[in-house]
Amino acid sequence: MKVNFSIWIVPMVLIGALLLLVSSCKKDEVNNSLVRDIDGNVYHTVTIGSQVWMVENLKTTRYRNGDSIPNINDSMEWSQLSTGAQCIYYNNSDFGFLYGKLYNWYAVNDPRNIAPKGWHIPTDADWMKLENYAANHLGYSSSVGKALAATSDWTKFMVENGVGNDLTKNNSLGFTALPGGNRYVYGKDDDIGEVACWWSSTEGDESTAWSRGLYCYYANMSRNCTHKASGLSVRCIKD
Repeated sequence: MKVNFSIWIVPMVLIGALLLLVSSCKKDEVNNSLVRDIDGNVYHTVTIGSQVWMVENLKTTRYRNGDSIPNINDSMEWSQLSTGAQCIYYNNSDFGFLYGKLYNWYAVNDPRNIAPKGWHIPTDADWMKLENYAANHLGYSSSVGKALAATSDWTKFMVENGVGNDLTKNNSLGFTALPGGNRYVYGKDDDIGEVACWWSSTEGDESTAWSRGLYCYYANMSRNCTHKASGLSVRCIKD
């Protein structure tokens, strides 16, 4: 009986490609260039000086022990929280895929931990170390945001809104910051396309914690004391 080997070629090629992709991903994870959170979301990493950062903002819906982080969309409910919560900007899954989740600081500070194992939320000192490295990389400190922000999204907003292109981002350190906006303490989502904000784990006072911000119209990175009930992005740093 004549066997038609052609019918087996395509499936075998597809299986081989899939195995190669899986093998490549596992190799990347072994080499610490990829990391997964408890939900299975995959993040790339970048080494900046002596630090290793995630390239994407955190997307997890659960703490490290498996407990859910409440998803709160109602503005009034959000504004009255003193416990951990997360949301997606405008509850739009496309925004969540690109920019990650917005978390209040109570989720950041929860002992159940929102960072994957082997990672943590950067302290205020961790952020300062990144800023100092960026300043040395550039040779000056007034434009470190340029070296940290992605070239996409920011430029689009600047062109559409007539903002001068002298602040164009170049992402020369590979941090790939995107303007995912924020959620104000009273629950309103705002500033997507023009602002990126991240928590630190360092408390400012009873009602605030230190954060960092990048802006489409400002070349530097700002250090802010932000109300704990605000919703900001989270970037993790390796232990």
